[in-house]
Amino acid sequence: MVQIDILIKPILTEKANLQQTKLRTYTFKVGKSANKLEIKKAVEEFYAVSVIDVNTSVSPAKNKSRQTKTGIVKGVRPSYKKAFVTVAEGELIDLYANI
Repeated sequence: MVQIDILIKPILTEKANLQQTKLRTYTFKVGKSANKLEIKKAVEEFYAVSVIDVNTSVSPAKNKSRQTKTGIVKGVRPSYKKAFVTVAEGELIDLYANI
């Protein structure tokens, strides 16, 4: 797989920021077919850090509906895969540098 297909974007939430400061764990949205070895290699190449551990989880799709003037609108929020990447002690990833 190409590196662009592996790392889609970092997840920047309050919980993810707390994990970055306390546990040195960074959260990324990744391609569904990417495995842990590909994710580790992509993070090490792109951010120039050494990765200790990679954990993944797949968030399932959810049905959504809302009431509008024209009636009920139904849809589906797609599923996605998250990767929790732990880096070595003393190393940091600056996710806000490219914003």
